[in-house]
Amino acid sequence: MTAWVGLTGGIGSGKSTAARLFAQHGVPLIDADAVSRALTANSGAALPAIRAAFGEAVFDFSGNLNRAVLRQLVFQSSEAKAKLESILHPLILAEIRAQQRQFPQAAYGIIEIPLLAEQPVFQSILQRILVIDCSEETQIRRTIERSGLTRDMINGILAAQASRQQRRSIADDIISNEAGLPELAAAVERQHLIYQQLFGS
Repeated sequence: MTAWVGLTGGIGSGKSTAARLFAQHGVPLIDADAVSRALTANSGAALPAIRAAFGEAVFDFSGNLNRAVLRQLVFQSSEAKAKLESILHPLILAEIRAQQRQFPQAAYGIIEIPLLAEQPVFQSILQRILVIDCSEETQIRRTIERSGLTRDMINGILAAQASRQQRRSIADDIISNEAGLPELAAAVERQHLIYQQLFGS
């Protein structure tokens, strides 16, 4: 029986890099964001329900989902956000469970879930939670370097996400990612060995 660790962290924390480092150790990796994108891609399974709930206004002339319009709608309205989550969350959970079944022999696997603190429904499919943690100033600096977003835009994203304290409060394990890639790689390797012992590799 494979144990599943939910890996999460705020924007610019290095969570996706950490997830890839676990995968380099041969650990099964499921990406909840990739699952969500597939469900809302052209002919994705979520599109009929999204069209029924929000109408043609969130689709472009080609019939593809206009993510920018939908994102703005959800950002402005908590009711729209709840409606979209009620469509997507059951589908995302079902697809993650299907992917989990592909790895019955692994000691443990990683599910990268960026908004795990904000969306506790996903905690039901996990045995443990790992938070990749760094200061807000480090998050802002990395995100500016990576994305070209302004500090004000990044502060807006941070305000909409769970706080650092909220993420830390749900963690079973925390990896600090204030330094560079070599330090993160070493920390992931240590955590990998801990999980192998914990889950009986």
